[in-house]
Amino acid sequence: MIDIRLIRENPDLVRRELEKRGDTFALDEILELDVRYRGFLRHSEELRAQHNETSKQLGMKKEKPPGLIAEMRLVGEQISALQQQTREARAALDALLLELPNMPHSGVPVGRSESDNVVVRTWGTPKEFAFEPLPHWELGEKLGIIDFQQGVKLSGSRFYVLKGLGAQLQRALISFMVDVHVREHGYREVYVPAMVRRECMVSSGNLPKFGDNLYRDEQDDFWFIPTAEVPLTNLHREEILKLEDLPLNYVAYTPCFRREQLAAGSDTRGIKRGHQFEKVELYKVTDPQSSDSELENLVADAEAICRKVAIPYRVAQLCTGELGFAAHKTYDIEMWAPGCGEWLEVSSCSNCSDFQARRAGIRYRPGRGAGTQFVHTLNGSGLALPRVVIAVLENYQQADGTVLVPEVLKPYLQVQSGC
Repeated sequence: MIDIRLIRENPDLVRRELEKRGDTFALDEILELDVRYRGFLRHSEELRAQHNETSKQLGMKKEKPPGLIAEMRLVGEQISALQQQTREARAALDALLLELPNMPHSGVPVGRSESDNVVVRTWGTPKEFAFEPLPHWELGEKLGIIDFQQGVKLSGSRFYVLKGLGAQLQRALISFMVDVHVREHGYREVYVPAMVRRECMVSSGNLPKFGDNLYRDEQDDFWFIPTAEVPLTNLHREEILKLEDLPLNYVAYTPCFRREQLAAGSDTRGIKRGHQFEKVELYKVTDPQSSDSELENLVADAEAICRKVAIPYRVAQLCTGELGFAAHKTYDIEMWAPGCGEWLEVSSCSNCSDFQARRAGIRYRPGRGAGTQFVHTLNGSGLALPRVVIAVLENYQQADGTVLVPEVLKPYLQVQSGC
């Protein structure tokens, strides 16, 4: 959420920054509601002071003048009406503020589409195959490790079943990635619920904006998480943290659920996109002065996984038009998939500045006696499945149709060579 004071004091700046995202937003309506809200609040406080003064006068009199009693009753009714108007104006103002995306970082390139993203570095060279590399959907079916028909039989389109070494490969990748982030990068592993309350979705920025893309249990109003970012954002909701405890670094593995709205075409083939998938999520809570450097650290931690499995990748900084709703600055990490013939996004690492912290009420105290400030939150996949599964299968495939196991995964699998 953008600070209402910034919108109030410098609306032209906010408007210019949000326009870089390629859209326009109702700032004038927000400013009008803010004026109304503060007017109702101020009038209510003035009447409350008058009511208190009248009550004080009545308390000093042995006989209660009917005029003062009637005046106090009238002022009380006016206060009640103003309080209702204040609540309604505040609710309308908050509803509009929740629709505003985060403002871009000054270092984010201005652009409208994916073509305006900037590749900042690459690692590795795509392998030259002596044969035509197969896409993972063909490899998986030939090896008997991905079953699309049974996925559809169980749940419908965009579902699949991993079998045998396919399921083992995904589990091995999850365990390997979590171990690396805990043992080498210093993250604290947490296990979080896959269903959360509505307020958790609001705090993370998923509601109200993306309600149509989320799964929900209507009876209990539980929401299935689209990423572990949601519960991790809310671990410290409405808390005041100590500066010496920052940064907080968390890693969590969870299933994720999204109502993918997909068009027909090659993008729908295989296991690249689905309604249910697994992900290892990295999350940081830090002070504002450290968030830029912590974003670089976060990206480096995600990149380390790519290098350890020895798969070529590239890092792209997203332009303003490609930023996620809550993101202030974002880097995408994409692995090369030779069978699909494309770069697959396996991680999106974002600094969300104080955007989520304002919604969630997460603060810290910079020093003894100092006022509280909002923390900055950062998140990124470390990494996301099943796209890493795709990259492993397609990069490590052999001419005879088998797939070698990356060296770092062998201790996690019950095979020593390939599948």
